Amino acid sequence: MTITMQNHSTRKDKGAIALNADQSSVLSILEWLSGDECHSVDEAGLIAGLGKRLRQIGLPIDRLTLHLMTLHPEILGRTLAWAPGEPVEVHDREHGMKMAYASSPLRKVMDSREPMIVDANDPIWPWQHIDVFENRGLVQLVIAPLCNVDGPVSAAVFATKRPSGFSLSEVQLIERILPALRNTCEMRVMRQAELSLLDVYIGPMTAQRILAGRIRQGEIETMEAALLLCDLRGFTALSNQLPAEKVLELLNAYFDVVVPAITTYGGEVLKFMGDAVLAFFPSSDAAAACEQALAATDRVLEQLSGFAVDGVSVGAAVALHYGRVSYGNIGSGRRLDFTVIGPDVNLLSRIQTACGTLGKAVLMSDAFRERVGTTRVVSTRFHHLKGFEEPIELFTISTSDRQAD
Repeated sequence: MTITMQNHSTRKDKGAIALNADQSSVLSILEWLSGDECHSVDEAGLIAGLGKRLRQIGLPIDRLTLHLMTLHPEILGRTLAWAPGEPVEVHDREHGMKMAYASSPLRKVMDSREPMIVDANDPIWPWQHIDVFENRGLVQLVIAPLCNVDGPVSAAVFATKRPSGFSLSEVQLIERILPALRNTCEMRVMRQAELSLLDVYIGPMTAQRILAGRIRQGEIETMEAALLLCDLRGFTALSNQLPAEKVLELLNAYFDVVVPAITTYGGEVLKFMGDAVLAFFPSSDAAAACEQALAATDRVLEQLSGFAVDGVSVGAAVALHYGRVSYGNIGSGRRLDFTVIGPDVNLLSRIQTACGTLGKAVLMSDAFRERVGTTRVVSTRFHHLKGFEEPIELFTISTSDRQAD
């Protein structure tokens, strides 16, 4: 990659690559970028280590930033910023930030995949309003794209306060390290995307299983857990009455209530089933797992009590159970799904169905009730549930504590 010295033909070169930059010192940086030490540090360690090494060989770096794009439904990318004697700054950028950078040279470099050198007084490409460069007295930026094999383009920015800016030989030094920097950043971006996408789509516990290599069909483990199944009340009628885009808006708003409540109390969402959410709370302490599931239920119903989207109010029905489940891979060899199966999962589903039949916002099994140790729980008597020969006693929250019933 050759970085064009746009509008800098009058700059005087300093002669050598940099004050202390002989070939061996440049090679040491390249070896560090591709070596085990760099591989083992986190993103902050990477940018701090690189910035210090560039300063040590004489490059006048007063601000070094990495703008690493990723694949995430909420986060566009992450900006890391280093300056001598300062802690590394880390800024996660939401998708809306793309518009804030629309007219900046940083965005142009990412879009065009071509490097740029811009001064502080550049009338066409302003950059001093960007938070990591603002009010720092920086004179010049060297902006280089970090082009991955595929996926979004990241960028590295080398900034100086020196009035004369970077010399040609210093820019050439930057060019030499860019391929190695791109490779190590690409590895980190891919690793972060892998982790974040797995967490987003299948949950952290299942993601850890996949990354640990436990991905074969039929590879399961048996565990005990508190189980929660939350279903949106009246969804069929709503979906028949509202336009499809309004139904999706309503579902997403509803899930934005349910999912954070579950994860806040240590649960993991296993899957979305239409308008229902299946979650489990694994724990070596059965009572603690059930208390967490009940706390999540309270949070969901409390927040949904005044919930409405464009005047449309919704409620939820929650089934709770504690039991033994088989957790692992089912499906075909090339299309697998992580799920929980077993009689206790079937019972949970039947309890949820009974919520509608009995008109209750919360129903729980005796196995769950005996572990939560609360005086709020009352019996709704025994009920025949489909698929179970013997009647099952179900419990709910007393009406004095739960007015949603």
